[in-house]
Amino acid sequence: MLRPEISASYQELSEDVERASENPTDEREGEMEVHEDASSVILPDSELGTTAPSLRFSKTCLKNVFSVILLFIYLLLMAVAVFLVYQTISDFREKLKHPVMSVSYKEVSLYDAPGIAFYPGKARLLSCKHHYYDHIPPLVNPGQPGDIECITQRINYTDPFTNQSMKNALVVQGPRDVKKKELVFLQFHLNGTDQDFSAIDYLLFSSFQEFINSPEKAEFMKDCESSYSSWKFSGGFRTWVKMSLVKTKEEDGSETVEFKQETSVVNYIDQRTKPRSDQLFFVVFEWKDPFIQTVQDIVTANPWNMIALLCGIFLALFKAADFAKLSVKWMIKIRKRHLKRSHQVRNRVHEVKEDTTLLQLLTKKILLFIEGGIYKRKTKNQQLSPEKQSLNC
Repeated sequence: MLRPEISASYQELSEDVERASENPTDEREGEMEVHEDASSVILPDSELGTTAPSLRFSKTCLKNVFSVILLFIYLLLMAVAVFLVYQTISDFREKLKHPVMSVSYKEVSLYDAPGIAFYPGKARLLSCKHHYYDHIPPLVNPGQPGDIECITQRINYTDPFTNQSMKNALVVQGPRDVKKKELVFLQFHLNGTDQDFSAIDYLLFSSFQEFINSPEKAEFMKDCESSYSSWKFSGGFRTWVKMSLVKTKEEDGSETVEFKQETSVVNYIDQRTKPRSDQLFFVVFEWKDPFIQTVQDIVTANPWNMIALLCGIFLALFKAADFAKLSVKWMIKIRKRHLKRSHQVRNRVHEVKEDTTLLQLLTKKILLFIEGGIYKRKTKNQQLSPEKQSLNC
């Protein structure tokens, strides 16, 4: 009864050995993959038994978390870069719409002599002199004609605003040397007037030489009266006018000239015996300082700076997008590798279980084989023992 069982066990053992010998390479490859993944793969709790909880967080998990954090940081940086682009373009447009006024000063030692146009009416010029260093000598025979040392010229032209009345202007050359504090002192006399207030109008324009060289002096004076403001000085006072020159550059490249004035008025104590209608006018013209003020509108928005900034921002955007793309690819690759290794580990665990079952089966069959050999030997010995007894007998 035991011989059929023993022969069957021999046949199963030989089949298992042949099956194992046919696939030796597959087992080796599986063993190598398991050994390679053992450092970065977490086995199930049922297989690890009492493994420490800290080992559950592998290096791959930490790398994934760190990549996600970096990805969010770069997305935030990209959002900031987009906001900076929008803000830069908005600021550039605002600066183009609202240029900034720039004021610069140029120091000179000699000015181009300005022209001073007086409209005396019935008043008469008594004297005109150039003095230096703010010194005016005492008056000699006030109210009497004196020396006229200034360059003067009279001109008649039509009023540019009404085009009906004629205007009589006395044009005088103004001071030039600002370092020596050159001044022009003029004295006018008005004998009798029917007006309640007495004053003389005057007009300042930028260059007396341009007036002299102009072939159409009447048109020149009409243009000056249309472009410049006029002022007044009253009789019975000495009016001291300190001038400063302001040049304004327009957007089209043209340049306009404007005079700023600071005036001080001093009462004249008239000691003459005269009728009340007889009045004297005193006026002084002097440069305030040696600085010509230049005013111009400047667009502070520099297109080259904006282009450079935008290039840097777009470069950062492209770099951040490239990094984000590589990070996503790397995370997907790591995830696939992790899933593959986990699958390999599960297959290996299953193979180990099968090998264990096979080993138990082989052990059982070997034991059966050994028991069968022992039983056969005992049976043979039992068969031989009667013959030995008969021989002995």
